[in-house]
Amino acid sequence: MIGMILQVPIVDMEFEAFAVLLIAALAGGAFGAALGALPSFVFTGFVVFLGEGLAILERAIGGLDVVPSGELATGITGTIGFGPVTGPHIAFAGGVAATAYAGRKYPEMEPADWDYHFGKDILYAFGTKPDILAVGAIFGVLGMLITRGLDGVGFPTDNIALSVVATAFLARLAFGYPIVGRVGGSSILDMSPFEREEMRVAADGGTETDRLATEPWLPHQYEWAGVTAIGIVGGLLGGFIWLETGSIFLGYAISAMSLLFLNLGVEKIPVTHHITLLGSTGAVIAAAAIGSDPIVLLVAGAFGAISALIGELSQRVFYSHSGTHVDPPAMAIAAFMLVLGVLYLVGILPNAGYLAL
Repeated sequence: MIGMILQVPIVDMEFEAFAVLLIAALAGGAFGAALGALPSFVFTGFVVFLGEGLAILERAIGGLDVVPSGELATGITGTIGFGPVTGPHIAFAGGVAATAYAGRKYPEMEPADWDYHFGKDILYAFGTKPDILAVGAIFGVLGMLITRGLDGVGFPTDNIALSVVATAFLARLAFGYPIVGRVGGSSILDMSPFEREEMRVAADGGTETDRLATEPWLPHQYEWAGVTAIGIVGGLLGGFIWLETGSIFLGYAISAMSLLFLNLGVEKIPVTHHITLLGSTGAVIAAAAIGSDPIVLLVAGAFGAISALIGELSQRVFYSHSGTHVDPPAMAIAAFMLVLGVLYLVGILPNAGYLAL
C-alpha cells in the first residue's frame, strides 16, 4: 500500500512532464510552419551556438560555484535548441510538412522565382494561416513522439535526424506525393537532365512546362567532386573546433547559422551541418583510438567527406524526383551515425561520438 502511494506522485509527475512536452511540440511544429522550415533551422543554429558557448564557459569556470556544471548549457542546447522550440524534429519537420501540404492545397502561393515544385520551398514562411499551422503542429508532435520512441528503445543512431527523415516521408504519404517519384534521367542518380534543363514528362505523356525533369537539392552543390571537397573542408573545421573547445555541436551550430545567408538569397552558400557534425564526431572517435591531433584532424576530414557523399547520394535517390523536401543532411546524419552506433555496440569503435548508448 505504501509503495502504491509513493508511486502515484511519480506517475503524475511523468504525465505532467509529457503533457508539457506534447503541448510545446504542438506549438513548436506550428512555429516552424509559421517561420518556414529553413528559417526555423537557422534559429536552431543560433540557439545551439548559445548553448554550446555557455557550456564552454562553464567548463572554463568550473572551479567557481556559479552554476552546477552542465545545467545551464543543457537547458539551452538540449531542451531549447534540440527541444520543442527549435528542435529540427519538431520545428523544421513541422515546416517541411506544412510546405508539402501547401504545395497541394495552395499552389497559387508559389513565388514567381521558385523553380521547383512548391512543396519543396522550405524557405517560405507561412505566417498565420490556421490550417497550415495545424499541419505543422501535428507533424511537430509526430516528430517528438518518433524521437522519444526511438530513444526509448535505444535505437543506435541520431534519432532526431532519423525522425526528421521519417516525418518527411510521412508527409509525402499524407499529401499524395510519390516516395521517390518519376526518374527523369537514365538512372535514379543521373543529374544530367537538370544540366540540360529538360522538363518533366507528365502522366499523360506531355511535358510539364513548370517542372524540371530532375531537381537537385542544391544546384550549386551536387557534383561529386565539389561535394567531396566541401566535405573534407567542413570535416576538418568540425574536428578542429572540437579539439579546441570540446564541443561536438559548435561546428554544427555555425553551419546552421550560415544558412541564414542561403535563406536571404546569397548564391552558392554550401550546406554543411551534416559535415561539421560528423567531422567533430570523427575527431572524438579518433582521439579515443589514436590521440595524435594531426591524425584526429585527418579522420575528421574523412568523416566530413563521407557524410557529404551520403547526403548527395540521398538527395539523388529521395529528393530530386518527387515534389517535397526530404532532408539530405538528416539522412546522412541518421545513416552515418547508425553505422557508428552499431560499430560501437559490437566493440569495434571506442565510442559512438555524441550518442548515449
